[in-house]
Amino acid sequence: MHPVIAKTFGGLSTQYYFRHLILGALLPALVLFMLSQGGHHIQIGMIVFFVINTLLYPYSRFVYESIIHFLIGENIFLVNAVLMLFVKLMTMAICWSAAIFIAPVGLAYLYFHHSKAND
Repeated sequence: MHPVIAKTFGGLSTQYYFRHLILGALLPALVLFMLSQGGHHIQIGMIVFFVINTLLYPYSRFVYESIIHFLIGENIFLVNAVLMLFVKLMTMAICWSAAIFIAPVGLAYLYFHHSKAND
């Protein structure tokens, strides 16, 4: 595997990547199901966009979680479970829908992090 690809796309643990890949695939699956039930035509461009965002979602989520960890640290907040689930779903939807824009930041970070570790 080329070193750049190994340092970027291979930068996340396999368990982390596949966990978020599965969670990220739920949103487009739900949207496609709703579109098919409504009798709407699904365009190829939409499917390509869904696939790209789903594959990049784990890197987008990595950026989000890194920022939140930096801001919050190891603090624990006790909140209503319904509110927390709603916030979690909204952050997942935002990270998935903007993955094509957010993920390059995570990939760049992983590349520089793993390059520095190898030096």
